[in-house]
Amino acid sequence: QLQLVESGGGLVQPGGSLRLSCTYSGFTWDYYGIGWFRQGPGKERERVSYIVFPDGNTYYSESVKGRFTISRDSAKNTVYLKMNSLKPEDTAVYYCAADGPGMIIAGEPHYWGQGTQVTVSS
Repeated sequence: QLQLVESGGGLVQPGGSLRLSCTYSGFTWDYYGIGWFRQGPGKERERVSYIVFPDGNTYYSESVKGRFTISRDSAKNTVYLKMNSLKPEDTAVYYCAADGPGMIIAGEPHYWGQGTQVTVSS
């Protein structure tokens, strides 16, 4: 059974950094994607970033481009989202999700983690 567990959220001041982790287990697909999504208070869910395998192609939304970096440690089955220069508008619950590349890129992924809260405030 596929499982995703996020960690690394917390409270940070504007301009600060956090690194989120998404550890996944239970699947052995050859072609898949891992994505980071977020939902802020009163906002719709936003696709923030993703990485697809085996190519390793990545995507970033315009709102985070240049500040966030997605990466993977294959030995640990973990995908990271390094977030720099955080802004109050980055405050949200961040979720990682997994599915085939098409679903991660433009669809509704089937597999989700429980979410981790990120709060950017002084």
